[in-house]
Amino acid sequence: MTTTNKPGAGFMIIAVLALIWNLIGVFFWASENFLMTDEVKNALPPEQLELINNAPSWGVIVYAIAVFAGVLASIFLLMRKKSAVPLFALSLIAILIQMGYWIFGTAAMEVYGPQAVVMPIIVILIALFLYFFSKTQAAKGILN
Repeated sequence: MTTTNKPGAGFMIIAVLALIWNLIGVFFWASENFLMTDEVKNALPPEQLELINNAPSWGVIVYAIAVFAGVLASIFLLMRKKSAVPLFALSLIAILIQMGYWIFGTAAMEVYGPQAVVMPIIVILIALFLYFFSKTQAAKGILN
């Protein structure tokens, strides 16, 4: 029999915010890959449209892994399941691949300037936090 500790209010706040954050990621993934019409694309500056058109197909898959693993991990975190830890790890790895490619493998810095790295850094930091938070909670016995 395993014993688990009762989580505090901070745990629940972080878990709910994690789920909201990752659901927003799913929304953006769906918007970028299924809801962006030709009309919207044609309204973009040519440099931005070129970035979209030259994006590799594997990027869509990696992006999906990042956001859907994050949603599942957040749900498991809310359910206080240890399986949240490897799912947050998978999401983090996918994010590092995706954002690494965005920053170093595209012309994003030339097109958007230095602000092209702001959101990727925020996403990476949040993913790191969620992974280590879940790992710490598992070690404390909050997750079973």
